[in-house]
Amino acid sequence: MSVPAPSASAIDDLIKIGAAAAALGVSVDTLRRWERAGRASFERRGNRRYMSAQELSRLLHERGPSGHSSARNHFPGIVVAVKRDGVMAQVEMVCGPHRVVSLMSREAADDLGLRPGVAATAVVKATQVVVETR
Repeated sequence: MSVPAPSASAIDDLIKIGAAAAALGVSVDTLRRWERAGRASFERRGNRRYMSAQELSRLLHERGPSGHSSARNHFPGIVVAVKRDGVMAQVEMVCGPHRVVSLMSREAADDLGLRPGVAATAVVKATQVVVETR
């Protein structure tokens, strides 16, 4: 009996354990300990662990603000969704306990290689948000 391949949207919602650890400011080993303790849940694909965007968001909100990541209006985080049309792209990120949404040209999002699971930094200036990759 064959198992159907996961849909593209299901894969897009998954974040590699290393990227999740970076967003949370903890080590991969810490996330593995959290999994054993029941504090975090992962989906396994082969030998790899993936965290859903919702689970990462829950953990980031649970941990609260770190107090140092936004001192200069730089919000390191993880891209959780990218919606593209012909000209524009909407990029949603989870940055600590914050959800940041940026509108930019599709070309800029493509040039930055933005897709769910990519580590990036939202740089906020007045009412504008600029997204930088690390």
